[in-house]
Amino acid sequence: MRVMTKIVGLVLLLAGAAMAQEHAWTYSGKEGPKDWGALKPEYQTCKLGKTQSPINIKGAKKEALPPIQFDYKPATLNVINNGHTIQVNYPEGSWITIGDKKYQLKQFHFHHPSEEHVNGKRYDMVAHLVNADADGKLAVVAVLLKKGSANAMVQKIWENLPKEEGEATDVAGVEVNASALLPTDTAYYTFTGSLTTPPCSEEVTWFVLKTPNELSAGEVAAFAKIYPHNARPIQPTNGREIRESQ
Repeated sequence: MRVMTKIVGLVLLLAGAAMAQEHAWTYSGKEGPKDWGALKPEYQTCKLGKTQSPINIKGAKKEALPPIQFDYKPATLNVINNGHTIQVNYPEGSWITIGDKKYQLKQFHFHHPSEEHVNGKRYDMVAHLVNADADGKLAVVAVLLKKGSANAMVQKIWENLPKEEGEATDVAGVEVNASALLPTDTAYYTFTGSLTTPPCSEEVTWFVLKTPNELSAGEVAAFAKIYPHNARPIQPTNGREIRESQ
């Protein structure tokens, strides 16, 4: 029970699951990223942590890393506008496996523009797929998104957004599959990082897919209308190792 509580708590924190009336942080102003570490004692890692995310990915070392094996299954759409992002919660039964480590998909959510940069380049958006192992350790797969062809699954989510911030809602008769967010080539960069939202907890393993996927300009604009900017600024790398699959 303690392990499951830890997993649920970390997953909710990553997505900023506070409701509108409980917002303790924002992406701008006096409660913006520069001041997150001073808002609450439990947010101190946001300013004191040494492996914070997101980062500008550069100087990656190519290695013979194991591929990410995706086993994401269709699920009834459960969606929430939580005041910080649009998040889709996922039921048990969908996994990624990397080498001998297995992580269950808990939820995915979006940032506009992308939080991660690659060699200084920022993308139009990014999807973060949050996975957790049996001990509560998080592995986040980041899918960079650029304007291009429409994504039918994303459009399905946008068409069923709650009109107001509130509780997560099951949408009867609407099914989504997180695999639709993935590019064909799932080679990746990997590094140790943190949650990109308060409390900025560290020891999160990041897998940023090297190949971006696409959204239509209209799909990007629809998200930007709700969240014009919900991306944390780039954090210092502090000499940490960035590896790249071949």
